[in-house]
Amino acid sequence: MFRTVRLERFQATTQNKHFRSYPLTLTTTQMETIIEKRIVEKHPLAVRWFHWVNFPVLMVMIWSGLLIYWANDIYEVTIGSTTLIKFFPKAVYDALNLRAHLADGMAYHFTFAWFFAVNGVLYVMYMLVSGEWRFILPTKSSFGEAWRVLLNDLFIKKHHHPTTKFNGAQRIAYTSVIVMGAASLLTGLAIYKPIQLSWLTALLGGYEAARLEHFCLTIGFCAFFLVHLLQVLRAGWNNFRAMVAGFELEDVTVNAPDASTEAVMPPGIIPTDSSATPNTSSL
Repeated sequence: MFRTVRLERFQATTQNKHFRSYPLTLTTTQMETIIEKRIVEKHPLAVRWFHWVNFPVLMVMIWSGLLIYWANDIYEVTIGSTTLIKFFPKAVYDALNLRAHLADGMAYHFTFAWFFAVNGVLYVMYMLVSGEWRFILPTKSSFGEAWRVLLNDLFIKKHHHPTTKFNGAQRIAYTSVIVMGAASLLTGLAIYKPIQLSWLTALLGGYEAARLEHFCLTIGFCAFFLVHLLQVLRAGWNNFRAMVAGFELEDVTVNAPDASTEAVMPPGIIPTDSSATPNTSSL
């Protein structure tokens, strides 16, 4: 007995080309399953530009901030008279050559702060205008999902991530980074111009409080970078390519006909020979 199945070539949209979908009705007695690749768009060009501009700028900001912090490195974690963590040990300053570069650090920090601010403002404006904010803003279910993602990543309890652009943990992390960026600019301005912007400095709890908040935000950015890089390495090349080229490749299961297949062309398409028959393989 014959059976009729309907196969369609997948539709993929890239920046320069648009591939149309062509239906093809096949009548066959035997089918075999094959795995094909499908192009799935993930990150728009603007988002990729903002990402790759922000990465080196923020790295320079952190490096130059450490050059400034060296002149008055007062922060440490203590219990009673015991110091648990010192920010930072002498070996760190020596290894990274952070000593006696205060003037250089201030020059780099205040210069690249403008790039950081402009890039961040343009990014937020783009997200609002384009509607991309819907993909990163946490929802009611994001926190519970983030907990399950954490248990999965720590190999405590296996959890299959939902088939959405970003999972709950990513939504919370990416939104938090935007908030942290804005807070870094405000606290930075408060300790840069504490007299001229006395109202802002007072709003943040005073000069010492603003400086501590600025330092904690820097530690938070470093922690985010570390986790982010580990997750990128864990996800592999396909995920990294999405932030470079804008797309990922997904596996799709397709029932491929054997040699005895009889092809029935859709109306308006009349092949003149075997080479005119549309190809049912993926693009």
